Amino acid sequence: MAKITAVSPLAPAAFPALPVIEGVKFAAVAAGVKYQGRTDVMLATLTPGTVVAGAFTRSSTRSAPVLDCQAKLGHSSAEGAAILVNSGNSNAFTGKGGVASVEAITAAVARACDVPQMRVFTSSTGVIGEPLPHERITAVLDTLAANTKVADIAAAAKAIMTTDTFPKGAAASVEIGGKTVSIAGIAKGSGMIAPDMATMLVYIFTDAKISQAALQSLVSAHNEVTFNSITVDSDTSTSDSLIVAATGASGFSVDDNSSFSDALHGVMRDLAHQVVRDGEGATKFVEINVIGAANDADAKTHAMAIANSPLVKTAIAGQDANWGRIVMAVGKSGAAADRDTLGIRFGDVEVAKNGWRSESYSEEAAAGHMKGENIVIGVDIGIGSGKSTVWTCDLTHGYIDINADYRS
Repeated sequence: MAKITAVSPLAPAAFPALPVIEGVKFAAVAAGVKYQGRTDVMLATLTPGTVVAGAFTRSSTRSAPVLDCQAKLGHSSAEGAAILVNSGNSNAFTGKGGVASVEAITAAVARACDVPQMRVFTSSTGVIGEPLPHERITAVLDTLAANTKVADIAAAAKAIMTTDTFPKGAAASVEIGGKTVSIAGIAKGSGMIAPDMATMLVYIFTDAKISQAALQSLVSAHNEVTFNSITVDSDTSTSDSLIVAATGASGFSVDDNSSFSDALHGVMRDLAHQVVRDGEGATKFVEINVIGAANDADAKTHAMAIANSPLVKTAIAGQDANWGRIVMAVGKSGAAADRDTLGIRFGDVEVAKNGWRSESYSEEAAAGHMKGENIVIGVDIGIGSGKSTVWTCDLTHGYIDINADYRS
């Protein structure tokens, strides 16, 4: 088992108190998918009429569960639904056997929860390339289905962890017509994190009433500026899944409600940040703001080049205000840039302006910012109005310790 000895120093103080979402029930159990005595399977049951939206990895080697979810997304139904997640094995690169495992699990969930198989969504996370012992999961389904509870979302968050050092949760509420619409979400993710999406599983639930098309539109748009704007190690997973379910139990429609959209975006961003804060071996949370690019796409290309540079990330780990590495990363990104218009800031400290070291540059002030846990790097390309913000973490020896023996 990978060596995970302590909770990330960037972790929140505690798992948040998440609101009960009417129409959703949870259960979790130790099925022994890979390890004995470790909670590793979670079930969420969804009330009839729940609409489901999602986003998934665009990896060309994506897993059987991802392909199955993608095929089912968008199918509307007045019947109930269910989400089944296991950790310990990703059921990826498992060929026809992986497809058979998904079929066996979804059929068993459908029977145990009395929902259509087309409305059963599954996710698997863990080691790639090993057959999933799905019979260990199907063997506990009756127990899971019989013990679902509205308040067990925290247990569900723990069940989906792999190399995570803490369970991740976030919530928001919106007042609509004097009534409250609630959102609650959980996530896992720590390593193999990069856009399209990352090695993460994310499940968000709301009691809002919304059409599938409207919900999918919101999820797709917000995903680009949250989960697709984080990176830990530049590696894209085979298993990334984001599923958002709206039960409609509140009775309040939010199809065109900007407050609901903002609240959903906030929950997604919070969970994305928690994934970065639990980056394998991370000791610093890093925000990179790029402005002045030729367009937004170029700005994101520059930001990701900086965020994924091992030289930048190790300098941050060493608390070294080495802005030359930022210059290097911008230059290699492939997006349009002009050496003589480039500006760089570490926090509020201007270190470079118009392609040269700033006259007000203070090594001491820049180094002082790098000593904190929350690092902000600002880059002005100086050639346009494009902008982008991405988030990453530093690169420490802890990342090597965790991943060098991940399969052992």
